[in-house]
Amino acid sequence: MIDISESSIVLENNPEVDFENEGVLNPACVEKDGVINIFYRAVRKGNFSSIGSCQIKNNKVINRSIKPILEPEYKYENHGIEDPRITYMDGKYYMFYTAYDGQNALVAWATSTDLKTFTKKGLITPQITYDEAEDIFKNTGMIDKYKYFEKEYKQIRGKGVYLWEKDTMLFPKKINGKYAILHRILPGIQICYFDDFDQLTQNFWREYLKNLNDFVVMDPKFPFENTYIGGGAVPIETEKGWLLIYHSVEESIDRGPIYHACAALLDKKNPKKVIGRLPYPLFSPETDWEKHGVVDNVVFPTGTVVKGNLISIYYGAADKRIGVKKINLPQLLKELLS
Repeated sequence: MIDISESSIVLENNPEVDFENEGVLNPACVEKDGVINIFYRAVRKGNFSSIGSCQIKNNKVINRSIKPILEPEYKYENHGIEDPRITYMDGKYYMFYTAYDGQNALVAWATSTDLKTFTKKGLITPQITYDEAEDIFKNTGMIDKYKYFEKEYKQIRGKGVYLWEKDTMLFPKKINGKYAILHRILPGIQICYFDDFDQLTQNFWREYLKNLNDFVVMDPKFPFENTYIGGGAVPIETEKGWLLIYHSVEESIDRGPIYHACAALLDKKNPKKVIGRLPYPLFSPETDWEKHGVVDNVVFPTGTVVKGNLISIYYGAADKRIGVKKINLPQLLKELLS
C-alpha cells in the first residue's frame, strides 16, 4: 500500500486578472531556500497562455505575480506558452515549455540564474511535418503505432502540421557525460542524449528519428493508458533509480478521455531501462474540481518537491486549477520495485 493524501487545491485563477482569467494549471516547481517556486500556465480568454509565478512557504501562497513572467513574443508561440517544466543543474535553471502557434505544438526553452528573469533560447524540438516524418519512420517499425496520430493531427490541424511535441524535460544531471531529455512523440515517451544544446538542429533530429525505436523509454501498456502516455514532472534521482511521474490518457466509454497520474522507476545509468512501473494509476480524477472544469476528468502532474519521506506532486486539475497530492516516497519506491 502507498499512503497518498487527499487532494487539495493549491491555486485558483483570479478572474479579474486578465492573463489568467480562464484558468491556472500544469505548474513547474522548484524549491530554493525553503520556498517552493511555482511557474504555472495561465490562460486568458480565447485560450491564449502565458507563464505566471508564485511562491509557497509554510503551505501558503506568497508573492503571486500580477503579470506573466514569460509571455508570447515570437511567431512560433503567438498563441501560447504552455505547461512549463523546470530543472536546476550546475547553477542554472532550465525551463522547457510548449510553444503553440495555433497550429503547431513545439517545445522551446529558457534559462535563469535567479528564478526572476528568464532568457528565451528558442525552439528545441524538430520542425518536421508528419508527411516527412512518415517517410523517415517507414523503416523503423514505428509506422503502425504512429499512424493514428498522424491522421488525427493532420485532420484537426491541417496537412502541414509538424510532429506534435510536448512534455519535454531535462534530467537534473548529465548521464554518461551527456545532457538527457525526455520528450514525447505520440504515443510514447522517448529519451534523447546530446553534448550541447547547439547540437539540436533539424538534421540532428532527422537522424535521431531514423532510429527512434532505439530511444523509446515507454509506450502505452495498461488499460488506463489505452490512448497515449507523456512525461509529467522532471525525473527525481533516488537511491533506487530515477523516479518518473508521468501521465496517461484513457479513452473510456462513459466519461470520454480520462487523464491519470502514473509512476515508473528508471535505471540510473541507463534511463531507457524501466526497473518498475505501476500497473495501476498513482491517482486519478476523484474530486468534483478534478472531474469538472475547462477539460473534464484531468489530473496532469508536472511538478514535484521532495521533503524527507514525502513527495508532493503538483498537477493541473481539469485544466482550471492547481492541486497537490502528498505521497510516501519509500512506499512508492518499494511498490515500484515489487
